[in-house]
Amino acid sequence: MSTRTLGRSGIRVSPIGFGAWAIGGPFVSGGKPAGWGEVDDDESVAAVHRALDLGVTFFDTADVYGTGHSERVLARALAGRRDEVVIATKFGNVFDPATRTVTGHDVSPAYIRQACRASLERLGTDRVDLYQLHVGDAPLEQVDDMIAALEDLVAEGLIRSYGWSTDDPARAAAFAKGPHCAAVQHQLNVLNDTPEMLAACDAHDLASVNRGPLAMGLLSGKYGPDTRLPMDDVRGDSPQWMTYFADGRPAPEFLAKLDAIRDVLTSGGRTLAQGALAWLLARSERTVPIPGIRTVAQAEQNAGALQHGPLDEAQLRQIDELLGR
Repeated sequence: MSTRTLGRSGIRVSPIGFGAWAIGGPFVSGGKPAGWGEVDDDESVAAVHRALDLGVTFFDTADVYGTGHSERVLARALAGRRDEVVIATKFGNVFDPATRTVTGHDVSPAYIRQACRASLERLGTDRVDLYQLHVGDAPLEQVDDMIAALEDLVAEGLIRSYGWSTDDPARAAAFAKGPHCAAVQHQLNVLNDTPEMLAACDAHDLASVNRGPLAMGLLSGKYGPDTRLPMDDVRGDSPQWMTYFADGRPAPEFLAKLDAIRDVLTSGGRTLAQGALAWLLARSERTVPIPGIRTVAQAEQNAGALQHGPLDEAQLRQIDELLGR
């Protein structure tokens, strides 16, 4: 299997990663569900093992997912195989594990250090390979202090590189001033192209870690106009930023876009999800999509996208024409 590089860090990862939000289970933010419903930890561990067996080496989580539960499950699943993988986690959210509730944000240097050590303990490791700021709109005037704190963690060997999970190219560029900044994690999928962010990644030699690569599951093909997701699912009581779903239902405009490009994505024997991942692999050599995985079947399907390879240039142009871009 070919690999991709996390920006200027030199860290090599599988071209498709494993998004570990869902395996964290339920938690609450802003009075609304922020997880993906109840989970079976044994199935989560089996999914991680299957992904590993199929060559996936990049695992992306966050301290806030399940208020620590995702990191603990990942530690259990990766026990004895730590040196085979690259682990990314995130910081910046403050939470109460007892009530599984997000209580605020903190990006102060002292809290960054505290959060890092807590993640290392939950992950059962001595270092994080990619440590990411998880507050997308954190103030730019705090960037220098955050970079200094993160560089200290690099110097101490607690992290190897860092990045920002944000959809703002200006913030990505600001963080890129840091010598060990390696990536920006941002929204990108075939329905929602972000050329400005990809340009920023090129300009600053950053990896493009793609969250929402399957549009919160819409690109799996499992959901139609009559779908109603449960209220314990983050998509069921849809927050404002959840553009792909509204009131627990797929947004009609995105279903229409999906129908327009379905035949292109499923060409060559690909499933719809594999076609969506193939578009990302073709969009830029810097992209590393991290589809959410919670079952063995999902791990197999996503890893299977690598067997088909990226879409070709003609298919990329056809999709742009069909979507009117």
